[in-house]
Amino acid sequence: VKAFRQALRRRKTTGPLVHHSDRGLQYCSVLYQSVHERNGITCSMTDGYDCYQNALAERINGILKNEFLLSRPADLAQAREIVKESVAIYNHERPHLALKYKTPDDVHQAFYRQKTVNLYQD
Repeated sequence: VKAFRQALRRRKTTGPLVHHSDRGLQYCSVLYQSVHERNGITCSMTDGYDCYQNALAERINGILKNEFLLSRPADLAQAREIVKESVAIYNHERPHLALKYKTPDDVHQAFYRQKTVNLYQD
């Protein structure tokens, strides 16, 4: 709670805030939730039924931090552009071991090619 309050004090923007976390005990506590409520913060948590959601979020955040955000963006617009570009690279250019060294876009396109029906077959 102390670190969260410190982050709120240092916050430079005044727009709406959403705090996403896993369902760790500290994030579910009455004290932590009351800080959200008092500050008008929307709390978002992973589903309690899907243990892979947090792993996926952690993986994506790690890739952004360690591969794309190597220096601090000059402003929010630049940060958004970096995230947009990194998502495009991740989906269209970067092969994934779990996808047999294909990109997510390659797998997606192959799935829809299989589902396409040729109405003009002889």
